[in-house]
This record gives sequence, C-alpha cells and structure tokens, in this order.
Amino acid sequence: METKLLSGPVLPRLARFALPILLSNLLQTCYSVVDMAVVGRLVGSDGLAGVSSAAMVSYIIQSVCTGLTQGGGVLAAHCVGAGDRDALRRAVGGLFSLSALAAALLTLAGALLCRPVLSAMGLTGSALAHGAGYLLPLCLGTAFVFGYNAVCALLRGLGDSKSPLWFVALATVVNVALDLLLVGPLGTAGAAAATVLSQGLAFLAALLWLRRRADFPLSCRVYRREWLAILRTGLPAAVQTAVLNLSYLLVTGMFNAYGVTAAAAAGVGLKLNSYAALPCWAVGAAVTAMAGQCAGAGELRRAAAVCRAGVGLSMAVTFAAMAVVQLFTAPLVAFFDPNPAVVAEGVRYLRICCSLNCLFYAAMYTYDSFATGTGAAGLAMANALLQSVAVRLALSLLLSARLGVLGLYWAEALAPIPSALLGFLFFHTGVWRRLLPPTENR
Repeated sequence: METKLLSGPVLPRLARFALPILLSNLLQTCYSVVDMAVVGRLVGSDGLAGVSSAAMVSYIIQSVCTGLTQGGGVLAAHCVGAGDRDALRRAVGGLFSLSALAAALLTLAGALLCRPVLSAMGLTGSALAHGAGYLLPLCLGTAFVFGYNAVCALLRGLGDSKSPLWFVALATVVNVALDLLLVGPLGTAGAAAATVLSQGLAFLAALLWLRRRADFPLSCRVYRREWLAILRTGLPAAVQTAVLNLSYLLVTGMFNAYGVTAAAAAGVGLKLNSYAALPCWAVGAAVTAMAGQCAGAGELRRAAAVCRAGVGLSMAVTFAAMAVVQLFTAPLVAFFDPNPAVVAEGVRYLRICCSLNCLFYAAMYTYDSFATGTGAAGLAMANALLQSVAVRLALSLLLSARLGVLGLYWAEALAPIPSALLGFLFFHTGVWRRLLPPTENR
C-alpha cells in the first residue's frame, strides 16, 4: 500500500510530494476564511469577534492534534523505509489508540474550560456567548480532528500525499454548503456544527480509504513501545506548534497597545505572512516524510540530499510568494481592510516582515522538518521555541521600548535568523547523524 520515496531524483520527487500538501493547506485556509465571512455577514460584528477569539483557541487544540499525529507519521515512514511490516502494523494501532486517548482528554478539558478561557481573553456579553457557542461544538468534535490527522499523517508517512488532498476537498465543499445552511438559523453554533460535520465526514472517508488499501488489519491497540516512539516525536512537535500559536497571541496583545490602526494592520499582515508561508510548510512536511523513510532504510546520503533539496526548494517558493506580496502589498491589505490608514500601516508592516527575512524562516523551517523526520524532534522544538519565544518576544519587548510599533515589526523580521543559522550548523556539521534513533527502534 505504501509508496517508497527512496528512489528517483530527489528534487522532482520532493516537489511532486509537496504539491498536494500545499493544495490541502490552501483548501483548509479557504474554509476557515469562509467560516469567518459567513458569520460576519449573517451574525454580525459580535459573532465575528466571538468566532475570531474562539478560532485562536481552536488553532492551539488543532496544533496539539497535528503534532501528536505527526509522531505516528514519522514512525510509519521509518517502518516503510526499513521494510518492517509488523512494526508498521503496530505503529498504526498505537497511533489510533494514543489519538483516541488524547482526543478524550482534550474533549473533556475543552468542554469544561472553553467559556472561562474566552472570558479570560476579554470577551463579554453577546460576543462571549457567540464565542462559546462556536468553541464548545468544536471541542466536542476533537475526536474527528484527531482521527483525520492521524490517518493523513499515516498516509504521508507511507508516501501518499495525494489522497489527503481529496479528503480536504470533500471537507471544504461540505463545510461551505453547511455554513450557508446552518449559520442563518443557528448562528455561530451552526458554523461550528458545519466544521465538525465536515471533519467527521472527511475522517470517515479517510479511514475507509486506509482500510481498503492496507494489506494488514487495522487496530486500535495499546502498544507501549510504539506509544513511546510516537510521543518522542509527536510531543515536541505538539509543544512547538502550541507555544508558537501562544507567542502570536502575546505579540498580538502588544500590537493592540498601539491602537486600532496598528492592531488591524498587524492582523492583516500576519494573515498575509501566513499565506506566504504555506508553500514553505508544504515543503517541510514533504521533507519530514522523505527524510523519515530514508532514516528508516539507513540511506543517510539520500536523507542529506533530501534536506539540501528541501532547503533550496523552500527558499525558492518562499521568495516567489514574498515577491507577490511585495508587488501587490497595498491591494492585498485593502482586500481585508480598505481603511487608508490601515492600508498604509499594513504596507509598512509587510515591507519589513515579509521581506528577505522570509528566506531565513524558510531555511529554519526546513531544517526543523528534517530534524523531525530523522528523529531529532526535541532539537527541532528547541530551535522553533528559540525563534518564537526567546528571540521574538525578547526583541519585541526591547525594540518596542525604543521604536514603538516599528520595533515589533523588526522583532518579527529578525527572529528567524538565529534559528536558521543553528539549523544550518545542525545539518552541515553532521550532528543529525549522531542523533539518529537506534536501528532496532525504527
């Protein structure tokens, strides 16, 4: 059932593997935008404010789901590379059982804490009611998010990045249709129900596809050794993405201190920056899968070639995305907020924060993805936290005291440089070879 990524020219195979991931990311971005747009039109500003705040909490939950299941995808890639069918069967069963447990815990925590968390974020009155009405159904549907991410992580670890694209496309179409049907009568709860139902349908389709293609029976059994292997990669990845999202929340609060115009401009700028990073993230996911199979097979020379090709490809596609943003900066900002003051401030933000610094971010992200794929997820986590917390937050506090809001822009622009340099040293000094897991654990 698996497609080995161990033969053929590295760069073309990497690019072909990354393209469906990029399209999947774009579709996921589209249906989150549709949620916001439909709620804004049919519910109003209070509903939009509630959904915006609830979405930030939802992103943190999703990052935990994605990070933990990524550990299962990396373990599956190692098993495929090593040609160990029995280990692959145990990896699949271990990922499903671990995901079920984690989903149950997150669902319980989310159901109990969703309203207090939104209240702590400053929501009151009808905005709080709308936010809780949106977040509670999402928390109750965490099992679908975990299940879908688990199956897609396994498929990518097995060398299949195309099938997840079709499942995301299915979820997007269903989500848009249900948004239009449910938001009017049910408000923000209808938007959440549309998201949960579409994710549930995507999970069911993905699970049936995996079951049909698998040449071994799927199970949901507890395998202690596989749980530990998944957590060694998945837990650092989950912490990494969750803390990254939290750091963005903190910096967003710093922007709010400089008034509505600066906050709105930075919000639009952050959104456009995240869109520009989508190609880089897709290449990183492809590097993780390919490097994982190479590590499992012991083909370290090809693994190194994957990293070099990944860094080059990631920087190239990031430069192209950056060029588009720089060429059409004002119209892009105006698409989200036509206020002339916001457009002017948004242009200033993007001239600094979506410039050559993006190339350092692309290199950093690819090196971290390579480290995750080869089993050094803890190092990738530490490097990402250096960028998002230690450097960015420290520079934000230091530079904003001297330069005001401009200091926050420069802090974001400079933050990835130290981590990119550390990633370069991690790879080119050969440290990654010494951190590979023992053969018997792959």
